[in-house]
Amino acid sequence: MQSGLGKTVKWVLEFETKDPTKNQLMGWESSSDTYTELKLEFSSKEHAINYAKKKKINYELIEPKERKFVKKSYADNFLN
Repeated sequence: MQSGLGKTVKWVLEFETKDPTKNQLMGWESSSDTYTELKLEFSSKEHAINYAKKKKINYELIEPKERKFVKKSYADNFLN
């Protein structure tokens, strides 16, 4: 299986849950805060940061990890 790189160049702004409550019966975490369902996508890091600053939203920037690319051929699967 190979992982594709399509649609991976977007920056996402997600909101944290403000008042999480745990369901005693099922163990699920829920909230009445509807911002947790909202995800905003931006084409660049700068656009996302500018939006957060303009709307006075506290943000934490998580940089994407650099992917390691190992070039090999199908025949490499059968080498000992």
